[in-house]
Amino acid sequence: MQSKRLSVIEKVGFGAGDMSINVMVAALFFLINKYYTDVFGLDPVDMGILFLVARFVDAFTDPMMGLITDRFKWKSGRFRPYFAYLAIPYGVSMVLLFSTPDMEYGGKLVWAYATYLAATLMFTGVAIPYISYISVLTTDPQEKLSANGYRMFFAKIANVVIVGSVPVLATKWGSDEKMGYTLAMGLMSAVGVLLMWFCCGATRERIEHKVNPQPFFSQLGVLFRNDQWLVLAGCCLLGTLGYVIRGGTALYYGEYYLGGSKAMASSFVSAGIAATVVAMVASTWITKRYCKVKLFRWSQIAVGILSLAMFFLVKPGDIALAFVLYIILNFVVDLHAPVFWSSIAEAVDYGHDKSKKRVSGISFGLISFCQKAGGGLAGLLSGLLLAYFGYVANQVQTETAMMGIALMLTIIPGLFHAALGFLMFRYKITDKYYQKMVSESDVLGVDDVPSKKSLHTV
Repeated sequence: MQSKRLSVIEKVGFGAGDMSINVMVAALFFLINKYYTDVFGLDPVDMGILFLVARFVDAFTDPMMGLITDRFKWKSGRFRPYFAYLAIPYGVSMVLLFSTPDMEYGGKLVWAYATYLAATLMFTGVAIPYISYISVLTTDPQEKLSANGYRMFFAKIANVVIVGSVPVLATKWGSDEKMGYTLAMGLMSAVGVLLMWFCCGATRERIEHKVNPQPFFSQLGVLFRNDQWLVLAGCCLLGTLGYVIRGGTALYYGEYYLGGSKAMASSFVSAGIAATVVAMVASTWITKRYCKVKLFRWSQIAVGILSLAMFFLVKPGDIALAFVLYIILNFVVDLHAPVFWSSIAEAVDYGHDKSKKRVSGISFGLISFCQKAGGGLAGLLSGLLLAYFGYVANQVQTETAMMGIALMLTIIPGLFHAALGFLMFRYKITDKYYQKMVSESDVLGVDDVPSKKSLHTV
């Protein structure tokens, strides 16, 4: 087994890539729901249907991008070139996503579909290579975990900055809030492009996995026989459902349930995300002393319990208590995140060991699809629930709508996280298991050699 240590600069560069990607992640998970209903003017049900349609598109584009990265290798690497060449289209798509044309409702709905689908396609173009990237940076499980700790730390910083600043800047910049969102996201997108380029320049591909050309459905067959990858795919779907429903509801909760201003609502959401930054550091420290798989399981089950407690303890207007419990909840939620992303690469190696066939690209591509599918289903469910509970944008909400918003922040996502925790009892690739596996097989042997070509820069 080849063990490749990464420098701090490389880990920071790797983290910068996820910081760039999370400019859009933050926008889609925390801002887009309230932007579409309260600023753009979409009906909640139309919004939910849009999210679902986009996921059907992802069903084709995500695995296709995975196949492309498997089959094509550039002079400068298999993954890095996408960071360089797609950075600007990715940034432009984010600006268009948060632009509101002066049209009738039908025209605006078409614009919403066009810009949302374009943004998700550009996201696929950079995100699939990025989440696959860790597999060619190092073969050391602890280095993968450490690099993913950097990655998640920088990702959460991006989330804090986007959620904490964009809604506030949108009310101060431009002639109105619509123009304000476009200008604010323009600034964030420009920073995202620069971060993506920094990731490309600061890192390099050390490991070259031998990819055996296989038909698409043959690769699917190999992948679906990998029971540990299936567990992670299920966890990704469940976790994203909980994460997106809670995150998409948080601004509504801060403004309508707690009765705060837009700035206070942004601070409420940002405080929760800031707690996840601390969780990244804590997770790295804990997993050096405690089994990472057990941490994954029990942290998510604890989220279900904390969500139940927050629903019953926090009443409308209880701002201080809501802040405290929301911070604790978000801290516990993300203790598993570095473990999850490092586990995917190990599950790919596990599948290679069992089948003697490597299907890396499609493995990461379909994990991304599970994440987007969870986001799309969560978006649909959020739109339907808002309509069911009688939410009306920019109005004083009824008691039923207030209760619905509270449920959507606490118990409903908490159930998904608890289910995730119980599903992880079927996952078995601990560090000890992985080290034993690679010592007894050629899963990381002759197929995984450093590539001189991967040292070239874009």
